Amino acid sequence: MLRISDITYSVEGRPLIEAASAVIPTGHKVGVVGRNGTGKTTLFRLIRGELTLEGGTIDLPKGARIGGVSQEVPGSDTSLLDTVLAADTERLALMAEDTDDPHRIAEIQTRLTDIDAWSAEARASAILKGLGFSDAEQRMPCSGFSGGWRMRVALAAVLFSAPDLLLLDEPTNYLDLEGALWLESYLARYPHTVLVISHDRGLLNRAVGGILHLEDRKLTYYATPYDRFAEQRAARLAVAEAQNRKAQERKAHLQSFVDRFRAKASKAKQAQSRLKMIERITLTATPQEAALRAFSFPEPEELSPPIITTDGVAVGYGDTTVLDRLSLRIDQDDRIALLGRNGEGKSTLSKLLSGKLQPQTGTFTAHGKLRVGYFAQHQLEELRPDETPLDHLRRERPDEAPGRLRARLAGFGLTADQVELPAAKLSGGQKARLSLLLATLDAPHLLILDEPTNHLDIESREALVEALTAYSGAVVLVSHDMHLLSLVADRLWLVKGGRVTAFDDDLEAYRKLLISGDKPAKPEKPKAPRPSRDRILELRAEVRKCEARVTRIEEMREKLAAKLADPALYEAAQANELETWNRKYVEVMEGLERAETLWLAAQEKLDAAEAG
Repeated sequence: MLRISDITYSVEGRPLIEAASAVIPTGHKVGVVGRNGTGKTTLFRLIRGELTLEGGTIDLPKGARIGGVSQEVPGSDTSLLDTVLAADTERLALMAEDTDDPHRIAEIQTRLTDIDAWSAEARASAILKGLGFSDAEQRMPCSGFSGGWRMRVALAAVLFSAPDLLLLDEPTNYLDLEGALWLESYLARYPHTVLVISHDRGLLNRAVGGILHLEDRKLTYYATPYDRFAEQRAARLAVAEAQNRKAQERKAHLQSFVDRFRAKASKAKQAQSRLKMIERITLTATPQEAALRAFSFPEPEELSPPIITTDGVAVGYGDTTVLDRLSLRIDQDDRIALLGRNGEGKSTLSKLLSGKLQPQTGTFTAHGKLRVGYFAQHQLEELRPDETPLDHLRRERPDEAPGRLRARLAGFGLTADQVELPAAKLSGGQKARLSLLLATLDAPHLLILDEPTNHLDIESREALVEALTAYSGAVVLVSHDMHLLSLVADRLWLVKGGRVTAFDDDLEAYRKLLISGDKPAKPEKPKAPRPSRDRILELRAEVRKCEARVTRIEEMREKLAAKLADPALYEAAQANELETWNRKYVEVMEGLERAETLWLAAQEKLDAAEAG
């Protein structure tokens, strides 16, 4: 059991954690959540003993091993597989021990059997494969992989070593969707205690059974997955807010007495008594929630469809073709999620759509007025470290007034203080907000987002969902965040084997397919054929026509209503003229009712077709 008792820790004199306590039962899987900057990573460092507590204690069972990923593995000549195997130091030492003592040999063999040493290579290989490394790559040296991939190797090593307490800090930030889903499944089966800092709602709902919430410098443990925690916390907030309202009303009532009678000698004593009562009234501690900062995406003008088509396109690098025979279409109202394992070509397709890669063969056609916004994680590292967010924006908009530039930055959640900080001092979330602003500055008709939620906390992710839902441009998403994909995307493209095809089932089916090892599910009863893409486009067009018809009729109704409300009409018009105007109004109202009925019917047909 992990017991945290009244711990306190400050940073530069500012209390970060204060008299916080929690108990985590042995073997439980717990998600650690809280707004960015509340001290979650610091809590992990305190548990590991890397920082010294100012007060309180952290207790673990004697001899318990703590493991986590603090940095990537070095770029050595050691293979990935051997690097992971080396994480089990006991197995390594036992196998290296050289002795002629038959009793010691027997002890070593017994212990190797106890720790399942003979299956170690198979277990290590399975973990690496789950995190995206092929059999051939597992034999390659670590130096042949980039930092992000070496972080995966470090994660594989700590999973293989199976510590008694596993501490993971945002492990999905360097995984793709497939790796993140594999990790969810692995953690759910992990035999020891797990604490994982995450803003990934899918992982927090499926891989853990409890939530440890760090807020207002305190720890609160909820023995539920994330969605249930959110409900309980909302209820607690509602109670606290109600108590605060009553306390505020009580204080206001007492203060009004003090204000009225403070100067009267006969009431002075009573006024002083009420002042003391006011001082004793305390507000219930409610979370110091920063306001949910929405992303303000500028709206593009509408272009006639399609905005992009490809016909028999092949694309790649140099003489190497990555994707072939691409015949795709994107309209401005599309929301597309790209699925597929890492290395299959999702980034290549994104670069093709954004114009960063040209086709090797085939025809690529984009609307003449098309503007494309592109966001990828590497762009965070391309920000100029010595320049402030204001400097970055001023370079793009040199003629705009400073107040307008600050307003743009505020629309993406960057505060007045943050816009003056050098980019090197911004947090990962703040850098992501700045990069998203730069990507959407020109009101793109197509927005391509490659892992946009890394470094964003849950509240910011919800704000991004809201912004993308309201956005009137097309969106192409690559993300390991199932929650984001499920709320935003209405089309799924599978990038696999050099092709891009429509994935005709939903995300949950894709998740199950990956967990089952890409083996098809058991045969089910045949489903009715899904509507064709052309049929869906036809239905969308019908909805737009119906909506436009309703708008026109509403405009006519308002004009007629204004006419009938004008007293001059009744002074000058004959009785038959009034009857004519009234009849027209009735006809318009009947037409409006029919138009709304048709609009509703068209929308229902479209919803049914898209649901398949």
